[in-house]
Amino acid sequence: MGVLAGRTALVTGASRGIGRGIAERLGRDGARVAVHYGRNEAAAKETVAAIEAAGGSAFTIGVELGLPGDAEALWKEFDRHADGLDILVNNAGIGSARPIGEIDEKEYDRVFAVNVKAPFFLVKHGLPRLRDGGRVINISSGLARTAAMPDNVAYAMTKGALDLLSRDLSKVLGPRNITVNSVAPGIIATDNTYELLHRSEGAWADAAALSALGRVGETADVADVVAFLASDAGRWVTGSWVDVTGGSLT
Repeated sequence: MGVLAGRTALVTGASRGIGRGIAERLGRDGARVAVHYGRNEAAAKETVAAIEAAGGSAFTIGVELGLPGDAEALWKEFDRHADGLDILVNNAGIGSARPIGEIDEKEYDRVFAVNVKAPFFLVKHGLPRLRDGGRVINISSGLARTAAMPDNVAYAMTKGALDLLSRDLSKVLGPRNITVNSVAPGIIATDNTYELLHRSEGAWADAAALSALGRVGETADVADVVAFLASDAGRWVTGSWVDVTGGSLT
């Protein structure tokens, strides 16, 4: 049996990229995984199929985040499949690569609605469902601690806010033995970073050179850290910002 056997996990934005990698890893470790998606149901079902093919259990939840009532709608759908939660991974997010001189209020508000407001209210409305001894893991970004890509200022701001949520929630939920942490990836090879990594002949090599380990990150590099924090082995880590940039900030 896996180390997470008997536990239920919810991973937002789990239809692709880092979220899918996390969902599949938690499923391999024995958790029953709620695979959340915003619009791409087919991709979410592929994630579920991959988890089941590896011997795990999973189900999909389709709710678009960033809209009024999104958290309540997500939990209503979750309650149709499960009667409690042990692990919440706030992974869903959208980016904005527009410099401050170009981004408008509509785009700014949208980025904050998905990346900050949605996780906040998912936690708020999820607390009655989250069992004592549970885990909250927020997927942040190395950009919250560096100005390496200043055109991503609004996106970086949202991740900084998410980190403060992790820090303060660790005190709020500590009496229930619930740990709360931020996991901060660097550049990870996903469909979201495809354009960045292939925009020029040397783009991939340039991205790899940012890491002290000399390569571009993979989804498993992030998923393995999340799995550790979700397990009993991570029981004494809370309120932390975990650097998973491969040494890009050193």
